[in-house]
Amino acid sequence: MRTASCAILLASLTLAGCAKETDGDEGAAGARVVTGARTALVAEQAFSETIEATAIVSGRPGHVATLGAPSASRIVAVRVVTGQHVTAGEALVELDQVAFRAAVNAADAALAAADKQHARLLRLADAGITPRREVEMAIAELAAARAGAETARRQADLSTIRSPIAGVVTQVTAVLGATADPAQALVQVADGDVLDLVLTLPPAQAAMLHAGARVELLGEGKGASALGEGTTTTIGGVVDSATRAVIVRAAVRRSVRRLQIGETVAVRISAGTRSRAIVVPIEALVPDGESFKVFVVDATGVAHARAVEIGGRSDALAEVTRGLAAGERIVTYGAYGMDDSVRVAPAGAASAAKPAPAGK
Repeated sequence: MRTASCAILLASLTLAGCAKETDGDEGAAGARVVTGARTALVAEQAFSETIEATAIVSGRPGHVATLGAPSASRIVAVRVVTGQHVTAGEALVELDQVAFRAAVNAADAALAAADKQHARLLRLADAGITPRREVEMAIAELAAARAGAETARRQADLSTIRSPIAGVVTQVTAVLGATADPAQALVQVADGDVLDLVLTLPPAQAAMLHAGARVELLGEGKGASALGEGTTTTIGGVVDSATRAVIVRAAVRRSVRRLQIGETVAVRISAGTRSRAIVVPIEALVPDGESFKVFVVDATGVAHARAVEIGGRSDALAEVTRGLAAGERIVTYGAYGMDDSVRVAPAGAASAAKPAPAGK
């Protein structure tokens, strides 16, 4: 029995040694083969970089009216609601008229008295009874009375708050029966035909833009038709302390439907075009910590991982600013999860011999 056990143990060690040697022979013959992957040549071509973001439709500065009370008074009528279309001159909010009429009457009486006093002192001065300096004081008092009367009449006119433009009511804070604070806006109206898009972008993306860049308004859902187009007008020069973002405004030049103030739309901004850029398909990029890598296929068909630096991106392509050269072959489909120094099956390489497609 002891002899038989030794024989079995010896046979086991011999087989194990043979298996290890076989594995070593396979490693010497070549790397592990991966099938199903596709490759493509790195292309040098024109590349248009785009930025996709979400924008809020808003009124354009200079085409928005924010209206308040001329003085503290009770609100007796609120005639509009948010979203209502109004015409120029239409009444929006009415204030209590009693105090305004009383102010007008008092100002008119003060003006009449100042005018009478001025006339009396002027006659006395002409007769040599009153010194001229009293006439000059009367002239100043008359001017002040005229200004007071004009102000009172102006405030009475403004006691019925009217829209100075045709547009859409975007905000109503007036409450029936409440006292209007002159420092508080009661109603806001925006011209619905002159609209802007407001975006908040990271500082790095905002730095890529310039005034006049094309902005495409996108429809909802993949493959949806575009809603319209516009151009960037202002790029913020400061970073918001709360959001750590930069505000960018774009003017809407054309839209296929009427945009509603306050709605959000997806946009794509053209950040610029470079005539000669190293471009690869997005699917070739493999995340590697906070950076990316690609798998470069050598002349023997073995794929080697290589770190790359990425510049701009479009829907399907990415610009490589460092790490690749035109003409090198990289793994596209199947790169994610691939190991370094594996052999890519020739069939995969043959299926993607053409350069990466041109960017938009």
